[in-house]
Amino acid sequence: MTSTFPRACAAALLAFAAAAVWAADGGGGNDALAPAREHIASKRWEEAVVSLREVSDPGNPDWHNLMGYSLRRSAKPDRVAARKHYDAALKLDPAHRGALAYSGELALINGDLRTAQDRLARLDKACQRSCPEYLDLEDAVRRYKAAGNKYVGW
Repeated sequence: MTSTFPRACAAALLAFAAAAVWAADGGGGNDALAPAREHIASKRWEEAVVSLREVSDPGNPDWHNLMGYSLRRSAKPDRVAARKHYDAALKLDPAHRGALAYSGELALINGDLRTAQDRLARLDKACQRSCPEYLDLEDAVRRYKAAGNKYVGW
């Protein structure tokens, strides 16, 4: 019985992480994105990119958001491509909370506080400061400013 407890805990943590990813991309019920979400929840960024490329759903803002996130988090981050995917997600859904938050974080990484603050303002309109995406980006902006307008990684 003790050997199943650690497995149950690991499964619960994975489910929690997957739920966080689901929330960040809107979880539009697209089962084709489920494998990519699982890779992301396990921090297997390159596998997520491969999975997303196989799906290739450029009309889906969740697909673009997950692709941008995976490209940004990869061992060799492609920030230019990540930004293009976030922008595409926001063109398809201007209030996409995940894309707003993640593109705001990317803006901070790139030293662009103004864009991050714009994304934060748009998130405020989307969820009135009550969604996790708003709170996460608000915290990232606060830490960025506290570090002298520098992204220090977190």
